[in-house]
Amino acid sequence: MKLAAPLVEKTLSQFEAEPIPADHPVLPQLTQMYGDHTFFLDDNGLNIVEPAEPTGEGVPAGTVVKLARWNDDDHTSLAPHEPEPTELVAVFGAGGPNGAD
Repeated sequence: MKLAAPLVEKTLSQFEAEPIPADHPVLPQLTQMYGDHTFFLDDNGLNIVEPAEPTGEGVPAGTVVKLARWNDDDHTSLAPHEPEPTELVAVFGAGGPNGAD
């Protein structure tokens, strides 16, 4: 899922990662492989956020899904694998993934 800028900030406040900028040269290849998403890099590899069940209070949330892991300790190369949902859940707030709180 593609996240609006406010939701990227909310996600990053709950998940230590770096978003891949919209003008990065690798983005068209990632979009072709995985669809239109906001992509994040962290110490474990490449991730996206997919819609999750709302919290107990009915607040929209998203699950962090790992798509590729680093091939080396220097984080210079990624190895794609089947999407793996993680235990990390980003709580978006009342506005949902479009960021309109």
